Amino acid sequence: MAQKISVIIVSYNVCQLLDECLQSVERALDGVEGDIFVVDNRSTDHTVETLRPKYPKVHFIANPKNVGFARANNQAIRRSDAEYVLLLNPDTVVYEPTIKGCLDFMDAHPEAGGAGVRMLTREGQAAPESRRAVPTPWVSMLKMLGFTRRYYMSHLPWDQPGRIEVVSGAYCLLRRRALDQVGLLDEDFFMYGEDIDLSFRLLKGGWQNWFLPFDIIHYKGESTEKTSFRYVHVFYDAMLIFFRKHYGHLSILFSLPIKIAIYFRAFLALMQMLVQRLRNFLHPQNDIKA
Repeated sequence: MAQKISVIIVSYNVCQLLDECLQSVERALDGVEGDIFVVDNRSTDHTVETLRPKYPKVHFIANPKNVGFARANNQAIRRSDAEYVLLLNPDTVVYEPTIKGCLDFMDAHPEAGGAGVRMLTREGQAAPESRRAVPTPWVSMLKMLGFTRRYYMSHLPWDQPGRIEVVSGAYCLLRRRALDQVGLLDEDFFMYGEDIDLSFRLLKGGWQNWFLPFDIIHYKGESTEKTSFRYVHVFYDAMLIFFRKHYGHLSILFSLPIKIAIYFRAFLALMQMLVQRLRNFLHPQNDIKA
């Protein structure tokens, strides 16, 4: 018998966060026909060995190497036969009504291909990336210049459902029928950008993407290392992959400024990283928490 929903979590060295996430998902799935997949990208913190005995109903897939976020999600999607698929970050805590509320909405709106939720920070503030627009060349340029209202679709209320363009990969509920039409995650994206690409393909396929006022806590970034040169490379490379894939046909007059801006932002990020590391080296006492 096919499940109503499969929850898919890709993990990499986040055993404690994943444990908290799985506890919340099991509570949120109470009364729902669903299953859970954890795809571990060769963690070195003994994630699978620690959590598999604790969660006997969870399907653990232990990869022999880190295959990236997109490919790992696709592994589990192919094994699932559920009507809906929920891609979920391990650094999240799902509120109990959230999954049921989202499923009720999707059942009532067959035109919806994807849905995201209100992501809350540690402090309980709604994260702006809960609703995003497709980073067209114009929107991307505005964002890089510091004008983020359009990109974060700030005109939408936080307490009502609203149509958006990009569903965050931290909580990305997908209709199986829509996935069958537009395809799975693009594995050219190792990490970052695959949620934007898939959301854009859903829109181009005639589906709708929605923001729904149900909550999760997202300990943003705690499932990834964001203070390394590798992070900067992967993040901005994903931006270039998306731009080449969907806007490579544009005139060089349009494409060149965007590419220059991406490289410039990557350079700034690297410089900020170097400065911060130098400060930490010169003033190590600042790293000691009271």
